Amino acid sequence: MPQSKPDLCVLIPFFNEAGNVLPVLEEIVIALDGLSFEIIAVNDASADATAAELAEAAARWPDHLTIKTHIERAGKSAALFTGLKYVRAPWVQLLDGDGQNDPADTRQVWDTLLTRSEFDHLNIGGQPVRLGLVAGRRTSRNDSGFKWLQSRLANRVRRLLLNDNVHDSGCGWKLIRTEAFRELPYFAAMHRFLPALVKRAGWAVIEEPVTDRPRQHGQSKYGFFGRLGAGIFDLFGVFWLVRRGQHGVAKEWLEQQGLEED
Repeated sequence: MPQSKPDLCVLIPFFNEAGNVLPVLEEIVIALDGLSFEIIAVNDASADATAAELAEAAARWPDHLTIKTHIERAGKSAALFTGLKYVRAPWVQLLDGDGQNDPADTRQVWDTLLTRSEFDHLNIGGQPVRLGLVAGRRTSRNDSGFKWLQSRLANRVRRLLLNDNVHDSGCGWKLIRTEAFRELPYFAAMHRFLPALVKRAGWAVIEEPVTDRPRQHGQSKYGFFGRLGAGIFDLFGVFWLVRRGQHGVAKEWLEQQGLEED
């Protein structure tokens, strides 16, 4: 890896995504051409050809790609936190390994939003707040009608309880400030609640429309009943956490960030 710190890190957890690995990584390299970026791929103990395809990718893009491998399957949130330990860039783009997220959305948001200083310092409720998360909102869904209805109801209940003001928390496309990410508490499936957790930590959260594409290889890792059972317990756990209060903000921190209050 080059010694200078990149501007952006793309962090991708992979579990049994044979057939998707090389196309996903190639798309990222093409879409981000001209930017200073790194890619961290975390293999969550895949049992198929994912490891072999990642090794082939590392040989093709050695200047960009770093691979970390779990010795046992630990889940998506654990994979994200494993990768986070090695991130050197100030921003982290989270993408799923199934190819349904479009890296072209990352380039568009980076060029049109994150390069503009007014989006770094936002005014929320009359208070200066730094941008911590850009959450993707899928403009179209490649799911069955039942899964779409399930997701829509879950998002409504989540917004009611957590007040995170995000319409599509289940979208895997999320661009998060590394500093904000490292402030978050870890627990299994915490990736489903990133907007609420980032907001609780004192950062601003905004939404941007992104593309949702059909999966080309493999199968979805999320079943209805398993996700429902775990999701209910996690939702009430995060509800309790959010209601326990937000972080304090020091006047000196505001001054350091250029966010002095009038």
